Amino acid sequence: MTRMARNPEIQIMNARLQAGLLEATRLTRAGQLLEATAMIQRVLRGESTPPAADEPPRADAQTTLEGECRVVESEPAVLTGTVDAAPRASREPAQPDPQRAAASAQGLGARLREKIRQHWREFRKPTPGAEPASVGSPGVVPEGERFVTASYTNYVGTRSYKLYIPSGYHGQPLPLVVMLHGCTQSPDDFAAGTQMNALAEAQLCFVAYPAQTHAANSSKCWNWFKASDQQRDGGEPSLIAGLTRQIADNYSIDPKRIYVAGLSAGGAMAATMATTYPDLYAAAGVHSGLPHGAAQNLPAALAAMQGSQRMSHSRHSTGGSHTDPACVPTIVFHGDRDTTVHPCNGEQVTAQSMSSHAAPGATGAKDALRVIVESGKVPNGHAYTRSTHHDANGRPLVEHWLIHGAGHAWSGGSPRGSYTDPKGPDASREMLRFFYEHPQGAVSRRAS
Repeated sequence: MTRMARNPEIQIMNARLQAGLLEATRLTRAGQLLEATAMIQRVLRGESTPPAADEPPRADAQTTLEGECRVVESEPAVLTGTVDAAPRASREPAQPDPQRAAASAQGLGARLREKIRQHWREFRKPTPGAEPASVGSPGVVPEGERFVTASYTNYVGTRSYKLYIPSGYHGQPLPLVVMLHGCTQSPDDFAAGTQMNALAEAQLCFVAYPAQTHAANSSKCWNWFKASDQQRDGGEPSLIAGLTRQIADNYSIDPKRIYVAGLSAGGAMAATMATTYPDLYAAAGVHSGLPHGAAQNLPAALAAMQGSQRMSHSRHSTGGSHTDPACVPTIVFHGDRDTTVHPCNGEQVTAQSMSSHAAPGATGAKDALRVIVESGKVPNGHAYTRSTHHDANGRPLVEHWLIHGAGHAWSGGSPRGSYTDPKGPDASREMLRFFYEHPQGAVSRRAS
């Protein structure tokens, strides 16, 4: 051990330097590059570093019902550096040398900044398996396309939305797909991640992206877990249904081909929309979501998300004047490694939809929908199991895609958006295919 290492002031300086650089590395891994840069600057100025962001949440903080964790590196980074020691020939206690320490700190800072640049270059690389951007991708709008902003207001409040209008629209009736984003997302983010606009351009349909507000939920989650937002003609369902009808009034929309889909909190709300407005939506897509009525308050919502609260497969009351049970064909996607919304919720969405199609009084195996199970694998991607449930006439009513190895993310999505997994089967394409196979009235309200 050198004499400089034994000097308390130098030891404190080294400890602060090491702590600051490690914290800057942590921030870099989390993608917080501005914060990491500020941390380096504080270290070089000799200021004390603030504590790492691992403090317990405040008691009054609102719980976020959805989150994402991306592991950039599995091994901790090790920062190494040396501070020149005083000559060994001297037996006098070494005195701190501010210039030498500052030069050493600047050297470490330069190495860390280069490491940050390397991390950033790695972070910005396309996710393995991701497709390059095409002309039809969101953000690159071909001539004739429009992605407009509008809003709808009723007695509950106001919600803005983005509407994609394909270039091939010339007044002819086209389908409409209503896409409900997940927590913390926005219409533009969700459009970029799902790439639904590119499909809509190729297959000619409108796509609407309602936007949740911070005022309604601080994490911009759709409030699927509140009883007041699970009712027909009330709460958020009335806003989503209202803007759907507004679009149908303002454009030439085929009333038999209006669909709803969503991710996570948006997926749970899509299940609610199918249940409360089966006369409006011809089919539904639920990705990483929960069944309608899975919870009526926040504690129950957290329990349902964790898979510790199972619900009956019987239909819940729509809470409105429309009493016909919801028998809306539904396609379900869920990753079997989802730690945000337990995969059992995908099974429950499937079971809930299947129960709506069962004949009155059906209880035995002979009354059950027939199921065909298929397995497959995306080249260089995830394997999956698709279960298709058919009625007695062989018509497909419910599809359940279980994506093996996938977490809480839109399957087959683009890394340009959040919560996406490019290695999965293309959920957007499969949903649109399923929707086009199920116009309103294509299946009876109850299988006979």
